[in-house]
Amino acid sequence: MRPVALTIGDPAGIGPEIIVKAWQALKSACPFVLIADPRHVAGLGVPLVEVDDPAEASDVSARALPVLAHDFPGDSGPARPDPQDAAAVIAVIDRAVALARSGAVCAVTTAPITKKALIDGAGFGFPGHTEYLAHLAGAERAVMMLASDALRVVPATIHIPLAAVPGALTPALLEDTIRITRAALQRDFGIDRPRLAVTGLNPHAGEGGTMGREDLEVIAPVVARLAAEGLDVTGPTPADTMFHAGARAGYDAAIAMYHDQALIPVKTLAFDAAVNVTLGLPFIRTSPDHGTAYDIAGRGVARPDSLIAALRLAHRMAITRLAPLSAP
Repeated sequence: MRPVALTIGDPAGIGPEIIVKAWQALKSACPFVLIADPRHVAGLGVPLVEVDDPAEASDVSARALPVLAHDFPGDSGPARPDPQDAAAVIAVIDRAVALARSGAVCAVTTAPITKKALIDGAGFGFPGHTEYLAHLAGAERAVMMLASDALRVVPATIHIPLAAVPGALTPALLEDTIRITRAALQRDFGIDRPRLAVTGLNPHAGEGGTMGREDLEVIAPVVARLAAEGLDVTGPTPADTMFHAGARAGYDAAIAMYHDQALIPVKTLAFDAAVNVTLGLPFIRTSPDHGTAYDIAGRGVARPDSLIAALRLAHRMAITRLAPLSAP
């Protein structure tokens, strides 16, 4: 199996230290190649080996952290981002995507970035990683899934103000989200007939239109139409009844209507182990479900659990995606 390409993310955040901890935990069990300036992980207590080709990572991983060197012109340090490094952070993402699209790596895992630092330093014009990766891939739209052993959930709308959600939540957007989620669960998670549960937008799923009509006029018709096609999809269901253990046993993924409706339950259930997965791309991408955590950067206390889970999930998804190609 080819390695995963892991981007350094914001070198001023906790990325460098959790990357080192992830290598210590995984080594050759889940090979990855780090794309970074070696300065950002040097001195963190593990051996490094610079490689020229990602293919070298599998042999190196058992004894050292493989690094595909990428020069950063600035002097970022823990909790001290340098604006001169912003363009290099973006270039590393570009490089990882190019490697994935060429087949040199099996997937991309990204360490956290700080969007404000990229906007201030390089004029970054995207709300986040997800939207930028869709742009690089030429995808009309990418979908964000938060995945853990306890719950998979997909927000139909992502990084927009809550007041803008009702206007953004169109039948086309919701249908597209459901179809992309279903296809990814089949292709990358190996679920032949995914069961999808769709939340309502309003309290009590609108309670018959008395608390808003979006549930009746937007969500319910889409769900009914797709169910009539043969998709295993139900809803809209009140969000406050969808995330207890009994309810979760009835579906493989939940489709939520907005960011916090999706992220609050998954972070409550799996705060240190949830993984951000981008669906709808021509390559696999995962990331830890947390930010750069400047407040603890450099202190050695950051937990690598979510990054480890992201790397493991990227490998599993790659194996599942490639399985049909290797079948007799």
